[in-house]
Amino acid sequence: MKFCFEFLLPPVVDNTIRGTRFPVYLFMLVAIVSAVRSSIHLLAPDGGAGSIAGMDLSVAGAPEIIFSFALWGSAQLIYAFIQLAVAFRYRSLVPFMYFLFVETLLRMLVGHMKPVTFSHRPPGACANYVTLPLAALMLILSFTTWRRT
Repeated sequence: MKFCFEFLLPPVVDNTIRGTRFPVYLFMLVAIVSAVRSSIHLLAPDGGAGSIAGMDLSVAGAPEIIFSFALWGSAQLIYAFIQLAVAFRYRSLVPFMYFLFVETLLRMLVGHMKPVTFSHRPPGACANYVTLPLAALMLILSFTTWRRT
């Protein structure tokens, strides 16, 4: 158990890669994509709710939906800044960041518990089925190649 905590939350947080480099380089790409995606939700006139997710914004409550998407974009942007900091400055935390992809699993669970009608499947919903197993694989790969320093 102590090994798992030390692996996910190393006692020294630095720019050291303690294993294979591939999960770190892939995480850099993930961080950049996250920054772009969150900026779109924050800056798009409809927050991406209609133009990307395909939600019907002609109904009552559309301004609130747009507001929620923009809020979500601002939260995602803060998370993207953290991802970028880890990717480029605090690489020893990359395995922990892959572990945090459990948030994607929780969003998928919310989608099943509180379904919403879309005119088409949003790109993020499709991407979840790729990013979640990929994050798990990168976490396992980081774990299996991790070396203590």
